[in-house]
Amino acid sequence: PFQTLTAPAPFADETSCQCQAPHEKLTIAQARLGTPVDRPVRVYADGIFDLFHSGHARALMQAKTLFPNSYLLVGVCSDDLTHKFKGFTVMNEAERYEALRHCRYVDEVIRDAPWTLTPEFLEKHKIDFVAHDDIPYSSAGSDDVYKHIKEAGMFVPTQRTEGISTSDIITRIVRDYDVYARRNLQRGYTAKELNVSFINEKKYRFQNQVDKMKEKVKNVEEKSKEFVYKVEEKSHDLIQKWEEKSREFIGNFLELFGPDGAWKQMFQERSGRMLQAFSPRQSPNSSPTRGRSPSRSPSPPWVFNKASPPSSPKAASASLSSMSEGDEDEK
Repeated sequence: PFQTLTAPAPFADETSCQCQAPHEKLTIAQARLGTPVDRPVRVYADGIFDLFHSGHARALMQAKTLFPNSYLLVGVCSDDLTHKFKGFTVMNEAERYEALRHCRYVDEVIRDAPWTLTPEFLEKHKIDFVAHDDIPYSSAGSDDVYKHIKEAGMFVPTQRTEGISTSDIITRIVRDYDVYARRNLQRGYTAKELNVSFINEKKYRFQNQVDKMKEKVKNVEEKSKEFVYKVEEKSHDLIQKWEEKSREFIGNFLELFGPDGAWKQMFQERSGRMLQAFSPRQSPNSSPTRGRSPSRSPSPPWVFNKASPPSSPKAASASLSSMSEGDEDEK
């Protein structure tokens, strides 16, 4: 079992049987209770195993875990027997042998296994039980090739895995043949290798070119959508910032020029100062200068009386002479 996890399972014709005690026949009840100390229970499972898949692996896992201590031998039929009794395979026998060797549940692979199990074959490989699904397998002129194994009490049934089988995989390949042919042509396979006619080859290559153009258009659309999304995201950010700035500007404007804004208060203060400058307040009644009558200073002698101007030059000269006489008297 340790080698099975670190190396491929050996072939039966390349190794000898490791049972060291005489091979005694066991019943299923004895095998389920526990095995003899000297050897494990040898379980045999056979099949075609074409296009090895999870259904095959699950069946082998069930065969391996039927008993507490078991040694699983897997028989694989050759191409000649398979093509004769069942049909053509996708994988050849060497590929099918190698696929089984790398399954973790397999302890030993028997190449060119018989289509119908004979007593000689069971004795040669010291097989205790045969594991297979319980559905009657009609082939080689028999209604059930495992009938004599069941009658001998050596048959242990396993469960099939629904939804997966070699036939289903082949059906999918046939159904999507054009897709796989186009894919392999694109990967470098020739039309001859794919058994494709000249016309179909040109058709498939044209379809590949169309698919490439569609892929390019799809990539451009995705990039354009991504670009538009980025532009929308940036425009949304710009609009949001613009709205914030506009709200801030309107708020500042209202604070300055609104009904109760700073500008109105400043205007009122300045207008009050200007009114005080143009119309100063009157002095109080208790002011000493308000009760005193202004003193009249004598008019200078040279100030003419505006009410009585000289009527003639002679009168003017007379007045001047009188003024001069008065001055002399004062001297």
